[in-house]
Amino acid sequence: MDQTFYSNGKLLLTGEYVVLDGAKAFALPTKFGQYLHVEEREGAFIHWTSYDYDSTVWFDGIISFLDVVQKRSFENDGVKTTLVELLHDAYIMNPDFISDGKGYRVTTELTFPKKWGLGTSSTLINNIAQWLKIDAYELLFRSFGGSGYDIACAQNNSAITYQLLHDKPVVEQVSFEPSFKDKLFFIYLNKKQNSRSAISSYIGKNSQVEQSVSMINAITEAVIAAKEPKDFAVALQRHEIELSNILELATVKETLFSDFDGVLKSLGAWGGDFVLSISKENPKEYFKRKGYETVLSYDEMIL
Repeated sequence: MDQTFYSNGKLLLTGEYVVLDGAKAFALPTKFGQYLHVEEREGAFIHWTSYDYDSTVWFDGIISFLDVVQKRSFENDGVKTTLVELLHDAYIMNPDFISDGKGYRVTTELTFPKKWGLGTSSTLINNIAQWLKIDAYELLFRSFGGSGYDIACAQNNSAITYQLLHDKPVVEQVSFEPSFKDKLFFIYLNKKQNSRSAISSYIGKNSQVEQSVSMINAITEAVIAAKEPKDFAVALQRHEIELSNILELATVKETLFSDFDGVLKSLGAWGGDFVLSISKENPKEYFKRKGYETVLSYDEMIL
């Protein structure tokens, strides 16, 4: 039986890093995501092919059932090793797909450039979880780790708040249709950030967790409730300053765009992927002059 699954990409507007300590984060699923197609085949192996948005192949390989069961690593193929580790964790949760399976032909298709960092891993995890009928959050926590907000975006078609309470994900859908969305743009910073490395560098830095969580929760509520672009921009700016102090890092505006006439907000892990801009004037020409060609409007990016 042939099956197809799809998951949404993600952008985190508030709560990066501090969401790990229980802060309420605000996130938006994107119009971009990833498909996973599964065909049953003969042979105790999985022929796995992964396509980028432009149909180029970025992984193609054979993974035997024994590779998955024994969690084999491949010294010269990091992608295959990571995939085997993920499938092994899925196997622990549902061994039937190996023990009762005859073999599979699996293909994945991104609808965004892999380098953008909109959730190549989280959309894959959620798709595998749908395929094998297992809990996507548990699969994430067993494998890649992280807060899980990206899984929530993969599963929801509207804005959400996300919070870890007693280590359990709490997800609420939010109505978010800002009248000023024509002033919101997403700019790709020309480099992909490693989320796991960024999280590792955060852990242990925040010595005032309760105060930070309270501050971020208030900012999240202010961002969602903002009716005017000025209120939205002020809340985002407060968030940047708070995270800058916690991480002991300069803001993206200080680092790259000190002459920008508007507010810039890092999204997700600092130092890469996308930033959100809000300004009176359309900023596309400004960023393109700086060498940043990928500038997407709110409607182009957000589901």
